[in-house]
Amino acid sequence: MATGTDDSVKCNLISCDKGPIKKKDGRVDVRAFAVPKDKRSGFHVNWNDEGFATFHAECWFALRRMYKDKESTLTKEEKEMVKEAAKTAEIHDSCAKVKQEAEHIANLIKNAKHCIAFTGAGISTAAGIGDFRGIHGKWTERDKVKQHGAKGKSKKHTRDFQKLRPTYTHEALVKLVEMGLLKHVISQNVDGLHRLSGLEEGQISELHGNTFVEKCEKCNKRYVRNSRCGGKATNVPVNKCKHCRINHRTGRVCEDKKCNGYLMNTIINFGDYLEGDVLSGAEEHAERSDLVLALGTTLQVSPANDLVEMGEEPTRLVICNRQATDYDKTCSELDDKGVPLGSRVFGDCDKLMRKVMRCVLPKEELAKWEQDRNVRMLTYDTKRKL
Repeated sequence: MATGTDDSVKCNLISCDKGPIKKKDGRVDVRAFAVPKDKRSGFHVNWNDEGFATFHAECWFALRRMYKDKESTLTKEEKEMVKEAAKTAEIHDSCAKVKQEAEHIANLIKNAKHCIAFTGAGISTAAGIGDFRGIHGKWTERDKVKQHGAKGKSKKHTRDFQKLRPTYTHEALVKLVEMGLLKHVISQNVDGLHRLSGLEEGQISELHGNTFVEKCEKCNKRYVRNSRCGGKATNVPVNKCKHCRINHRTGRVCEDKKCNGYLMNTIINFGDYLEGDVLSGAEEHAERSDLVLALGTTLQVSPANDLVEMGEEPTRLVICNRQATDYDKTCSELDDKGVPLGSRVFGDCDKLMRKVMRCVLPKEELAKWEQDRNVRMLTYDTKRKL
């Protein structure tokens, strides 16, 4: 990505005549596979040496049309690069578009009777954790190695959960719950940031578990810890899960002396079933919902993604992330007055939620709440201190 002036970047479509992409403008970041510079002659895109490129949104979609055109002058290799790039394209709406949608979303939240949030890894990227899809996603990195071989060092994805702290979005959801505007949070994340930010057990359904929560395999009592409930337990009998073949036991035992059962981590691994009581609690709120805020997720994981369309009709769905989803059309459906039932925002959740909270909270209350984040950070540090 070529850097311009005044926080601007140059569009990588060689034929672009729109000038630099300014910070307030919309843009599309993509990643294909690396092609040596001496083999990029005749290309329409100024790909960098690692296969990255940035475009005006219009330029990216023009390139996509060129790719689909049978008379296209794209070379065979560049067509493959565009095809690959489309899988990881990250779209960022302009500042003006985000502000406009934030005002609409705030009104939807204020008027909803049972608003819920459905969150994915994208709300934690600002905390330093890697996501799964996108130009630096975990699965993207893995696919690149499988398909084209490892070239250079892959970007490391943070998994030191002990050091992570809640983002603006995590805290905004807690504030909305406190105000009575948000009734429940359903999350696919295991990083523990929702609970650390202040959500209580009955306010959240953690579908894939929580790395800071363990449960008794006999009585199902749960314990929230300040340190990660992981590692290999060597002081208790090994009991490999019949689904994922992993030993979930943490090495501790239930604090109820009448039970004394072994404690397990709550992480749902590939092959595991979702916990029935957690899923049923999520379904209960999903069925009652009249507005769903899907934040930081591509909604690809089943059966979790079914929850966003399980509520009252007509479906009112808000999605904010950087990539397209199969549910985007639902967001733009109109009511009988021609007003969108939901909203679709491409970009970072924190940027959107900052603008949403400015429309929800009175100015003085907003200022105090945002200033108090420093105090809350000290509380988080204390909770995570070993």
